[in-house]
Amino acid sequence: MDNNSIAITGGRVVPIEGDPIDGGTVIVTGGTISAVLGPEAALEPGSVLPPGTTIVDAAGKWVLPGFIDAHTHLGAYEDGMGWAGTDTNELTGPNQAQVRVVDAINPADIGFRDALSGGVLAVNVNPGSGNPIGGQTAAIRCWGRTVEDMVLRAPSGLKSALGENPKRNYGNRNETPATRLGTASVIRSALAAAADYLEERDHPRDSSADRSDTVRSDTVRSDTVRKRDLKLEALGLALRREIPWRQHAHRADDIATALRIAAEFGYDLVLDHGTEAYLIADKVAAAGVPVVIGPLLTARSKVELRNRSIASPGMLAAAGVTIAITTDHPVVPIHFLVHSATFAVREGLDPAQALRAITINPARIMGVDGRLGSIEPGKDADLVIWSGDPLDVMSRAERAFIGGVQVYEYDYARREGVFTG
Repeated sequence: MDNNSIAITGGRVVPIEGDPIDGGTVIVTGGTISAVLGPEAALEPGSVLPPGTTIVDAAGKWVLPGFIDAHTHLGAYEDGMGWAGTDTNELTGPNQAQVRVVDAINPADIGFRDALSGGVLAVNVNPGSGNPIGGQTAAIRCWGRTVEDMVLRAPSGLKSALGENPKRNYGNRNETPATRLGTASVIRSALAAAADYLEERDHPRDSSADRSDTVRSDTVRSDTVRKRDLKLEALGLALRREIPWRQHAHRADDIATALRIAAEFGYDLVLDHGTEAYLIADKVAAAGVPVVIGPLLTARSKVELRNRSIASPGMLAAAGVTIAITTDHPVVPIHFLVHSATFAVREGLDPAQALRAITINPARIMGVDGRLGSIEPGKDADLVIWSGDPLDVMSRAERAFIGGVQVYEYDYARREGVFTG
């Protein structure tokens, strides 16, 4: 199917930013949503439909934007590949701000096919949590031959970790950081060095000139050119609020540390995991910090998770915290993202909030909400047709479109997905 013009008609259109439309129509032109219409619209070719429009009958189905997971390791921690497919942690030093996860993503990872089958069309891929500063994240679509075909925004954030993981990795080697205070110190020192680097780069000093007021110039330049430092430049992106600081933190005290350091250095903070965020939800809400909550469907595999609760998304949302639900794939398989939302609804999260937590909220956290996350004219036609309410575990994604091109269809006769596009 080409992407010139298609019309998905007759379904229950759930635009996310607006009320559902029963019997609605979504018109796609050139890969972009051009109109969202009610059941009263005349759909004859040449009226609201461009000539040659392909009609996709969605009667009895639900039409939603592609789901989005704002915290995964898709493509960098490959399914079924063991050590050979694990490229998430550069554990050769506690500050790896210069590394880019986009360089480790393998589009051939079978996890991307699982994503499409679960209606997940975009993800944020993060480095791992073994370092206090783990590297640069990437927002990507879940289909493409090369990473360049998939990237929506790179970098889309800077990964950092507090708590057990960096403490264990470096403490076992008798290196810094071996404690929580050591981890915080590594982060602060790196940010302070980056702030100094930016100041010197933007306001270079002329070391050869007399510094008295009698020797001034509007064209003062340093007598030496400072070499680029990719580590400090990456940290500078966060300090200048060009990308968010993606803070891995489970325990409430680590979350408080994340809020403290963010207030000191003034960057845009996103809390990843936030297992105990519900215990200080009022403070998180007051700081205006979003939480990418999860993974929810896991055992309490380490001390930090002992207070894990599937009710936490509902408690955070009730406190006014913006939430996005994550699988942390491969911790929870990516195609279980919607099921994570369903379980959260069972434990108190409002269904509309649950859908926002896997669509528009993660899109905003990733900085791609101008293109994805809702069904609105002007946005990319990344759409999924569901057999019914996606929060019903018996529903399935039947067809998926990225940029108006069909990339997935469920074959009921063969009881398996067919990947195209």
